[in-house]
Amino acid sequence: MGGYFHCAGKCGIDPTPIMGASMKKLIVAGSVTLGLLSGCATAPENIGARYVSPAQYSSYDCDQIQQELQRVEGRVSQVSGQQQKKASSDQLAMGVGLVLFWPALFFLAGNDQKEELSSLKGTYDALAQAAIQKKCTINNSIR
Repeated sequence: MGGYFHCAGKCGIDPTPIMGASMKKLIVAGSVTLGLLSGCATAPENIGARYVSPAQYSSYDCDQIQQELQRVEGRVSQVSGQQQKKASSDQLAMGVGLVLFWPALFFLAGNDQKEELSSLKGTYDALAQAAIQKKCTINNSIR
């Protein structure tokens, strides 16, 4: 039996009967769970900034940079709140789904704002770099 799996598929031997139905169910359940886990929303503090070039703000003066920073900061705060709600909701659905009611796991997908939040954080960083290059005084309250 030691060489059985070694030649499986090559010798015309089907390993399926040895695996059994319960093993197949376990593999399917594990695959579904991993697929659903990858659909969970990410907590906002775990979302990194996407690179945005500060060069696009080179024509801004210090007042314009400060105003844009405030606008972006407000949007970051808003999107972070929405993302946190989604992440918390997904965690709850995952807990309920795994313990009590597996169809609840299908509600995990959608409304993830990871890409927008990453872009906003990158924009904020680019504005902060532009402010440093122009020697502007800004108050950094996001990071």
